[in-house]
Amino acid sequence: MLKQFRPRTAGQRHLILNTHDELTREGKSKRAAVKPEKSLLQKKVRTNGRNHHGHITCRHKGGGHKRFYRIVDFLREKEAVPAKVASIEYDPNRTALIALLNYADGEKRYVIAPQGLKIGDTITNHDEGNFNVGCCMRLKAMPLGSTIHNIELRPGRGGQLVRSAGLSAQLMAKSSGYVTLKMPSGEVRMVNENCKATFGAVSNPERNLRVEGKAGRSRWKGIRPTVRGTAMNPVDHPHGGGEGKHNGYLPQTPWAMYTKGYRTRSKRKSNKMIIKDRRK
Repeated sequence: MLKQFRPRTAGQRHLILNTHDELTREGKSKRAAVKPEKSLLQKKVRTNGRNHHGHITCRHKGGGHKRFYRIVDFLREKEAVPAKVASIEYDPNRTALIALLNYADGEKRYVIAPQGLKIGDTITNHDEGNFNVGCCMRLKAMPLGSTIHNIELRPGRGGQLVRSAGLSAQLMAKSSGYVTLKMPSGEVRMVNENCKATFGAVSNPERNLRVEGKAGRSRWKGIRPTVRGTAMNPVDHPHGGGEGKHNGYLPQTPWAMYTKGYRTRSKRKSNKMIIKDRRK
């Protein structure tokens, strides 16, 4: 659900945030979130968009709140051991929510939480399991028409596709060792049938409706201000200069590379697994 604030301050005038009612709260409090599992936390070193020379390679990054990295299990290789959902938690490093699983042998792991997953649910990671939300199995064992996420590109490499908030893919067909998937972008592609995937759509689907409301909220997230190229001088940007305002004419990057439609995909990459391009 979304919450729109009564504008008692200027920063609340357009603010729209997610209520996150599905998150596990600590005790009877409705605001105090449950603390993350310490054994699954890792120190996260921030680069602020700099490379090993100290040069900026990704602009508009810097500052932001400190955060720990949550070790998320994308492999789901722990088969034939049922797990119970202990909590649904917030992860500052991704748009989706994460779920803490307590396996029957005592091990704990984080996974990406799908929509509809609740505390107390039991999920499995093998091909002969059930088809409930959150269960993981190989694509060849899934029924046609299944809604899935966290899809492997190569067997044993771990989920790489469809991991952002609200996304899901659909299993369309199976033939000669491959399955056909319809991706969230509209692309139709083939994937090896021995790759694993998880049932359900990724949680937090209303995330794209969020409105930050003020610049400071973006700074908390480590996002620095972005200046339009048309507001710069010609020495700083191809869109700079000129008499009066203009739209930049040919859209270019600060390094004069064409953008907005110009394809940058490497020619060495193969397209044989792509049946339908997402742009067509």
